[in-house]
Amino acid sequence: MRSIVNPTPSPRPYDALLLLSFGGPEGPDDVIPFLENVTRGRDIPRERLMEVGEHYFLHGGVSPINDQNRELLDALRKDFADHGLDLPVYWGNRNWAPYLTDTLREMVADGRRRILVLATSAYASYSGCRQYRENLADSLAVLQAEGLDLPEVAKLRHYFNHEGFLEPMIESVVRSLADLPDDVRDGAHLAFSTHSIPVASADTSGPVEGHGDGGAYVRQHLETAGLITDAVRRRTGVDRPWRLVYQSRSGAPHIPWLEPDICDHLETLHESGAPAVVIAPIGFVSDHMEVLYDLDTEARAKADELGLPMRRSATVGADPRFVAAVRDLVLERAAFERGERPTPCALGSLGAGHDVCPVGCCPARAPRPAAAGADSPYR
Repeated sequence: MRSIVNPTPSPRPYDALLLLSFGGPEGPDDVIPFLENVTRGRDIPRERLMEVGEHYFLHGGVSPINDQNRELLDALRKDFADHGLDLPVYWGNRNWAPYLTDTLREMVADGRRRILVLATSAYASYSGCRQYRENLADSLAVLQAEGLDLPEVAKLRHYFNHEGFLEPMIESVVRSLADLPDDVRDGAHLAFSTHSIPVASADTSGPVEGHGDGGAYVRQHLETAGLITDAVRRRTGVDRPWRLVYQSRSGAPHIPWLEPDICDHLETLHESGAPAVVIAPIGFVSDHMEVLYDLDTEARAKADELGLPMRRSATVGADPRFVAAVRDLVLERAAFERGERPTPCALGSLGAGHDVCPVGCCPARAPRPAAAGADSPYR
């Protein structure tokens, strides 16, 4: 990571950063209304919502994602202040309070005119990028209908291969391996887990010229997994087998989704004689409900059933290195907007990716307006 000299250069032309996340319930009474928000327009039976709701009820009806976002919010504010970066940080969610529209309304009232957006998703896909941009467009349309002066919004690029995103995960994988019993540690496999999405959505992720064969979504995850594996090999002296696996499938059975599922992969590892496994949830910024339930509950139960020693490494959360990476991304984007040519901090062969989402990037099933991209109606 390139060094940041203090005091930090001005981030202008931006005057605020918006932490944009998924949201989650904060008590048992919130669970079903929250899930109704998540699934609105998809005609999901209430019985299915109740089934998914049990994942939250196991944890008191509270998703950890909100407290984790509060921690990240505080860490970003402190880091910015410590490095002389005068950039207020706000927080808004897609599916629960604080709602995105309310936060944008607050930002307009505070006089924020040019807003950078940090989404808590590091990779290209419809659900991980464009849907957030559609939510931004929806909220801006509400503000426009209210007669408010609309701010301009720009989204920080994907940060899947930024050193500040990778290093906390590398370190956690090494710690997880060290926690395995001595007699299985050197033979342990690595399973890099992320959210499964429909194959059709994966194939059309990222810019149009890269569509097909998993699109940017799969390529970016494979690069992240490979970079972590290489670093772990250098630090432990052991070359370990690894695979990208998927979790949290929620679609109809007849629609192809990315595979293999993590629990199916654990069975394959057991059948092949693998002595142990470390699961690294690289697709997630924080240890939210899907990590806690799908990995710490379901995958843990499957590994115990198989007698397969398993450890689960941590997500980046509010690690200071990730927080510093966000600051780096802010300065990189501001330099880009000023017409400068910053040196992006990215590892691997894929480079830093695009600064502005191009037309046709991660398309939805039905065309919808999306802010913060080349095709934005609010530029």
